[in-house]
Amino acid sequence: METKTDKDIINEHLRASGRQIITDQAVKHDLTGCDFRNHQFQRLVAIKKKFDDCDFSYSDFDAAYLRNCTFDSCKFIGCKFSSSNLRGSKFIGCTFDYVQFSNTHVEAEILETGSPSQENIQQKFARTLRVNFHQIGDAVAANKAIKIELEANRIHLYKAWRSRESYYRKKYPSLKRVKMFFEWLEFIILDFFWGNGESPLKLLRSLAILIALIALGDVYFLRNGFMLSSYTSGFLQAPEVLLGLYRPPNFSGLVLAGIATLRYILIACLVSIIIKRLSRR
Repeated sequence: METKTDKDIINEHLRASGRQIITDQAVKHDLTGCDFRNHQFQRLVAIKKKFDDCDFSYSDFDAAYLRNCTFDSCKFIGCKFSSSNLRGSKFIGCTFDYVQFSNTHVEAEILETGSPSQENIQQKFARTLRVNFHQIGDAVAANKAIKIELEANRIHLYKAWRSRESYYRKKYPSLKRVKMFFEWLEFIILDFFWGNGESPLKLLRSLAILIALIALGDVYFLRNGFMLSSYTSGFLQAPEVLLGLYRPPNFSGLVLAGIATLRYILIACLVSIIIKRLSRR
């Protein structure tokens, strides 16, 4: 009995993808309705050209220079842009499902004009751009990408346990749905507390709420709750309690330990936000 060789197995189960490699070429004029699917463009050059309804799906752009071009209703499904320059280029009504960007200069406007409609794909789109903007040192665009990524993730987690859409019910049945609920709940709590590590203002709000709770506890245990001056004194003394400079006599050791724990958590979160911001610059 003859055994199949590796070549026979390849011939039986695989076929050539027909991928074409285009090297060191420049676009001569505007293009309309062209099919460039499954191409590998190496050092492609196009300046101030318009691409209308062109399909670049599953193609790679390596060291491409596409400056001040306009892409209208083009498809970039599954494309990969590596070490390319797309500065000044505009994308109008284009499809960017499962696209990847790496060390590529592209306008932050693409986050608004090119985001896919599905939240899970939109999240991946924003994430690859966030990493890309970080690679090229564009901190402002990276922060913008993070906000879009977080918002898309919030909607995706909510739909994963709550939506009746067939996609979510098929992908997240029964126990997976319960798991996604707790992931969504965790996301919401952390978002309220400190914007999932991206909002100093929300962390400041959490600090203000904690101080208010300490002040109210101080009024309840130590002061007269029917006098306005008690609340004033409680709020003035609450920061000292939070910082451990003053220990109210009627606060139990467990309560003081809890306040100290929250103090260290707030400090750690603040340091984390500062480090994140500085690392993007």
